[in-house]
Amino acid sequence: MQDAAAASDMTPLFLFFHSLLRWGILITVAAAGITALMGMLRNGPVLMWHRSMAIWGMVLCHVQLVIGFALYFMRWDSFAMRPPDQMRYWKFEHMGMMLIAIALVTIGRLASKKAKTDKGKQLRVAIFYLLALLLMLAMIPWPFTAMGEGRGWI
Repeated sequence: MQDAAAASDMTPLFLFFHSLLRWGILITVAAAGITALMGMLRNGPVLMWHRSMAIWGMVLCHVQLVIGFALYFMRWDSFAMRPPDQMRYWKFEHMGMMLIAIALVTIGRLASKKAKTDKGKQLRVAIFYLLALLLMLAMIPWPFTAMGEGRGWI
């Protein structure tokens, strides 16, 4: 019976896509934030690809959120077997800060849509996306950190 449960366990597949999608999110959120900042400083217009990059960053963040919640509930039992500091990190720190980062991306995109000028749109995307990027970079379990030890880059 355990073999059937092990064969149907989708956790490794979800974990792989969650880790892979991280790179797409980091690239799109960084590109959207940096191009918005540069456009604002140069008083340039909001170009279509700037807007598209911001939208793609937000969409990828929301897909990541769904995959992350699926992983959270798939691995609920394994949290009880972890040391208290690891359990706290995964259940509260990682998830809480990533929720805040995704909220910042979403707020930045929605606020930029309501801004009247191109400079205002770029300012909102730059601030919210770059703050979200900093939170994401801080809370990702990188291979060189205690929580990411043995995980690899993908």
